[in-house]
Formats: sequence, C-alpha cells, structure tokens
Amino acid sequence: MPRVIAKSDNLNERNKEFTQTPLSQPVFLNSVPKCGTHLIRNIFRMFVPVEQQYHQMFIQIPVLQQHLQAFAPTSPKLSWGHLLFSDDSAAALHGVKHLLMVRDPYDWVLARARFFLSDTFQGSLENLKSGKISVEQVLNMMIFGIYQKAPTLSEIYTHNAVSWLGSGVKIVKYEDVIFHLQNLDQPAAKNYFEDLLSTLGITTLPEDWETRIKVGSDRKQSGTARENLSGKKFEIPNELPDIQKQMVDYAAPNLRKILGYE
Repeated sequence: MPRVIAKSDNLNERNKEFTQTPLSQPVFLNSVPKCGTHLIRNIFRMFVPVEQQYHQMFIQIPVLQQHLQAFAPTSPKLSWGHLLFSDDSAAALHGVKHLLMVRDPYDWVLARARFFLSDTFQGSLENLKSGKISVEQVLNMMIFGIYQKAPTLSEIYTHNAVSWLGSGVKIVKYEDVIFHLQNLDQPAAKNYFEDLLSTLGITTLPEDWETRIKVGSDRKQSGTARENLSGKKFEIPNELPDIQKQMVDYAAPNLRKILGYE
C-alpha cells in the first residue's frame, strides 16, 4: 500500500482559541485526490469542536465499512476522505451533508506529478524519481495512468467526482477557495465562506471568522502543500504545457466542461 509521510499540525490546539458551536448533523468533506483536501479540511476544523472531528481514519472505500460511525446521525461528526461513488458510499452518506472538492484537471496533472515525485509519497512509483524518466513523461503518465500501478485521470475524475454530480452534493472548486483566501478582506469573500460553511449548520459567521480561516489555511500546517513536500525538487512547470492540455482533452472529453472549467 502507498504511504504518505507528512508532518503533523497543531490545529487541534489552535481550535481551542475559538468558541465552537456543536454540529447537529454529520458532515463529510470528500475530494478528488490532489484537489486541496488538507486545505478544506483544516479550514473546517476551525469551526467544529475537536471532539466532533473524526480523526480515526481518512475514509476511503477499502475501510468504509469499518468507519460507518463517522456518519452516525446520533453522534454528528466532521469527517473527510476520498470516497468514490458506489452503492456502499451512497448508502453510508445518506442523511450526511456532503461536500466535494474538485480542481481544474489541467492543474491537477501538475499537482499529482509534484506529489508522486516527492518523498512525501512512498509506494510502487519510485522509478519516477530515478532520473531516467523526464518530467514531460511523468505528466503524460498522470494523464494516461501507469499500467497496473496508477489509474488514469479519467478514471479518477469519473469515480471520485463526475459520478457524484446531480445527487445533492455541494461542489467546491479549489480555485474559488484560493481566490477568496487571497482576497479575504473583500465582501465577496465573506459571502463565499458564509455559504461554504453553511454546510456545518452555521447561518451567520462568527466575528472572528477571518482569523479562523487564516489559521486553518496556513500552508505551514499542511504536510502536502507544494512547498512542504520532501525530497528532491523536480522542475515541474507552473502551467501545463499545451500538448499535455490537448492530451487531457483527448483522454477525458468534456470533463472540464461538466465541472465548470469551460
């Protein structure tokens, strides 16, 4: 099994600096892998009592049945994970407030490559870090997958995002979160986060909402933020090259459109 080696944070301790309102309904933060999972999780953690945060497991299909208590209506929890669409996951999330984080597939290719080439990720893909495979080839593998080792972009987005559309799930774009974090002093940011955090049953943001969001979104608290990935730094471009953009469109036609990126 692949392993993710990331530093821990102190957000449980920081949580105590703020007055918390108990959850009245379970909330699950779902995400396509490499779409800002830690960012959205850490922001939400600043608005929920620690004892109502489900830290026992990052919930995915292989362990779902062992962690159904995370979704129990009688003991509401905030939980998180990469839960692909299936009959088991749909049934488990019945009655649960469900938020799904997505990202522009063009940028996702870069983020996934950056993660796989770091020492933060350890699994069966060490060959990628050998220096015998070019960055461009790695980008292609992020799009088309690696035989018997890594799924394709289309498979990941199909089962982790597109299949959930139209079923009452609240879709959140990574880019929107980043934009409003960068413009936190603007009225639009307050409106945005008020809507986002309404998932928790919060109807009016507390007066210290900006401080909470700044604490939760601090990149130093995320072990998987770009600058916190360990190991050799490969030269990953800031923008996906045009040929790889065409490959994404070839591999997953209409994907960006259905997610609202066109």
